[in-house]
Amino acid sequence: MKISRKYITVLSTIAFFITSSCDEDKFLELENPNAITTDTFWETENQFNSGLTAAYGALQFQNISGGELQYEMALGDIAGTESWYRPTAFRNLTFTDATYYVVDKWNELYIGIFRANQVIQYIQEADDSKFTGNSKLEIEAQAKFLRAFFYFQVANTYGGAVIHTKVAETDEELNQPFASIADVNNNVIIPDLVFAREHLPSEWSSDNEGRATWGAATALLGKIYLYAEDWPRAASLFKDIINSGIYELTPNIMDNFTDENEFNSESIFEVAYSAELRPGVPGAAVDDNPDETGAEASTMANAFGQLNFGGFNTLLPTYYLHELFVNDEIDPTNSINDGNTFSKRMNSSIVPINGEGLYYGLEIGEKGGWAFGQSAYIKKFTNWYDLKSEDSNSRSGINFRHIRLADVYLMYAEAVINASGDYTTAITYIDMVRSRAGVKTLQQYMDENGGSFPQLHVSIQVNGSQPMVPANAANVLKHIQRVERPLELCYEGHRWKDLVRWGIVAEVFQELRSNEVWRENHLEELEISEDGIAPLFIKERIRPDFFLAADNYTPEAHNYLPVPSQELQTNDQINN
Repeated sequence: MKISRKYITVLSTIAFFITSSCDEDKFLELENPNAITTDTFWETENQFNSGLTAAYGALQFQNISGGELQYEMALGDIAGTESWYRPTAFRNLTFTDATYYVVDKWNELYIGIFRANQVIQYIQEADDSKFTGNSKLEIEAQAKFLRAFFYFQVANTYGGAVIHTKVAETDEELNQPFASIADVNNNVIIPDLVFAREHLPSEWSSDNEGRATWGAATALLGKIYLYAEDWPRAASLFKDIINSGIYELTPNIMDNFTDENEFNSESIFEVAYSAELRPGVPGAAVDDNPDETGAEASTMANAFGQLNFGGFNTLLPTYYLHELFVNDEIDPTNSINDGNTFSKRMNSSIVPINGEGLYYGLEIGEKGGWAFGQSAYIKKFTNWYDLKSEDSNSRSGINFRHIRLADVYLMYAEAVINASGDYTTAITYIDMVRSRAGVKTLQQYMDENGGSFPQLHVSIQVNGSQPMVPANAANVLKHIQRVERPLELCYEGHRWKDLVRWGIVAEVFQELRSNEVWRENHLEELEISEDGIAPLFIKERIRPDFFLAADNYTPEAHNYLPVPSQELQTNDQINN
């Protein structure tokens, strides 16, 4: 079975939605010899691989790995939007238990869980002689990794989950209570990932790229412990990945966000998309509708791409993120730089009006934009580098990377600081990420400033300067939180979960709203009515990204999405 390289084929047949039959009606006792049932389907290695393909296919759902992630990305500090776009409900924290993303993501994740459960449940009774080599254990391990991944997403998006570890056959089995994150971790995710680590290979053959590996299971398990603040275990697991020698940072950071070097040396777990398969099918089409053919494509490029180039720019870089990239100071001694003014990661992540190089084949600004408060647009996961415009059917073939080595380096740095206060080791791994971006390392700043480095998250435009702080555990941890992770991992689906687990949402929102107010009070100084001034060149108005979010935010209501109304109405075991 080929899982990747643009060949995830999600078979939309009844085989993947088989459930055990009930004998409510006597006529159902008559068996159709041509019908696919659980007794006839789950027998051979090929059949289990087909079921596994369907479970992998659920990863392609747009709310899990595609363009609909824009709604969660709008929650944090790196993405703004406009009042006429749908992400406004998330940017302003006015979503409800019936809002689209709240409902759709829950449904899609549970489709993935259902598909993984089928494989896991039925393989227990499968005849070993029907499998070759170690394939039976490897199929089960992949399914358990996928179930753990889907449950991680449910638990950390909704603050818990309804646990199903087998295919429900009755209402009683379907209606289960809402379990806490800790319960989901202990009862499902951790056991699944421990099993997956033991039985998954470190790599697959080239025609099986995209399958879950030992590294993917290890990284996700480390992330579980990191979120649970079990720092020593998290650090140990991340170090296993680092020491394995399997992964290394790509020399060119942009290789992580295009379709030109996918499943590269930095990739630990990514989801394959294709713009070539299923031509003509809109990117938003999913495979769980029997009347529809799944697109195999991502809608993310259209969501992020600039309006003048066939995108919708429903998300926009915040002034905070834009200025972070400007503050990402080039290291002139780093050979990775070749005359660029801005860092390699800025040039592959966002595009300001004074950006470098071509954009959709044209000089930046040639087609307009960068007005009405828009200081920059998103480049990451868009086709700006090789197309003239985005596809009119919202089809993009750029894979979505859920876990890559740079993320592991930064999680390891965070874990070792919290485990032992070892900020020196943390700086080593932070600086590996910074060096690859072509920017000055923390160690360089410290060497130049008597052991101190600047607080790069502080707005120079608003505050006039950035305080220098000594290198210690607290300051390096804040650097990871406020500088390194947003710069390196923006628009990769981590930011809101990071802010929530650190407990700094209110602090960040208040700070960024204060910066907005300062700019609103200095329109003339910022030359807003003209072309704006460096470093952001904001024109016409200040976009009020945090005007409502700063006042609306409460941890109880907004840290996690509410359980969807449909689940509350049908599941009598959930306490309202």
